[in-house]
Parts: sequence; C-alpha cells; structure tokens
Amino acid sequence: MLRVISYNLRKNAASGELTDLVNRFDLDVLCLQECDTLALPAELDNLHLADSTKRNRLGLAVYYRKDRFTAISTQAFALKKSLHDRVLAPAHERLIGTRLIDDESQQELVVASFHAAPLTALNSLRRNQIKAAHAELRGLGDVPTLMVGDYNYPYFKDNLTARVKESGYALSLSDTSTYTRYKFFKGHFDFVTSVGLDIDNVATLPSGRSDHMPILVTAQYSAAEHVA
Repeated sequence: MLRVISYNLRKNAASGELTDLVNRFDLDVLCLQECDTLALPAELDNLHLADSTKRNRLGLAVYYRKDRFTAISTQAFALKKSLHDRVLAPAHERLIGTRLIDDESQQELVVASFHAAPLTALNSLRRNQIKAAHAELRGLGDVPTLMVGDYNYPYFKDNLTARVKESGYALSLSDTSTYTRYKFFKGHFDFVTSVGLDIDNVATLPSGRSDHMPILVTAQYSAAEHVA
C-alpha cells in the first residue's frame, strides 16, 4: 500500500500544517505545490526531501519516506507556458518527478508533483501540459507512475479523462471538491493520474490555511506489474 498526500500550499501559507499531516496519516510520499522552496526543511518527521524546483516563485517539491524508499533520481521539467507565465513569470518548472525503489518489494516507481497553468489559460493548454508531463515522466522510467497535484481543471473532465486514457494513464478524482475559494470555481482541482497502479481511494482532507484542500491517495501496485 502507498499513501501519498498532494497539497497546494497557497503561496506557502499552509506550510505550518505539513508536519501534522505527515504524522497523522503515516505518509510514504508528500507532493507539494506553491511552496517556498528556500524555506523547505530537509526532513519532515520521517520524510526526506528528494528535491524541489529552483526557478519558480511558486515552487514544487517531493518528499519520500526514507526508511522505505531509496531515491534514484529527481528531475524538474519546464512545460509549455501560458500567457500568465510569460507576463508574470511565476512558474518556469511545472513538474518535478522522483524515481524511487520500494525497499519492501524492490519495485521501482515514479512519483511526481504537477501544477498546471492557472484558470486564465485554456483547457487545451492544460491538456497539452498534462500530456507533455506524462511523456517527460516516461523518460524517468517505464515503471508504475503517480502524478498528483493541482491540475486547475474543474470543468469538462470527461474530455480530459479520454485524453489521459489515450496516453495510457488513468485519471482519479477525490471523494469531494478540493477548492472552494471562489463562488464560481468550486470543484475538483487537485487529482491524480497514474499508470501501473490500482488507486484504492482519493480522499479530500479538511481545509487549512490554503484555498486548496489536501488530497490523500492510497494505491497499490497493479497485479500485472513486475520489478523493473
């Protein structure tokens, strides 16, 4: 069983909640968006910082459980920019992925934190970013892969589900909405795309200081998967 939380910290406002989340949910992996990467601790209880983005005002990071996993490599990726990015330059890198070995099973996997372009961009751009992100992660290894984060895609998800399926991934939503800041933009913003994994559950956790709620993903390696 894998237990992964994804959390958009709202420009680092919710950073003080991280240690409690790690302790309360006995996490294997923690993926962050909109964090202050210069202020991130190297350790959060028993989680170790694999790496974080270096060129973003709104940073991304991946932590992993160091008594269960061995990190092989981590890489950040730039994706196609929106007009918002070009004018305000908030996000050069919108994806960071880490390849791990699960020391319990010797299974390799990739976990990734993703932050799509904001709602000022078109859904077509976000679909392009998601497709490109999946392609980049495939370059880290043809192994089970979990990409979690802020997809900024509250509407027309049936179309997105079909597009994601074409690239070999499955899309999973949490049990309730993950974003409630604006009256007209409530819905599922934070979700999961995966390959080689069975997603048992995606639960929306109680809100904190962020305008996003954290999501808790529980997953298992698919029965057809073998050690890479």
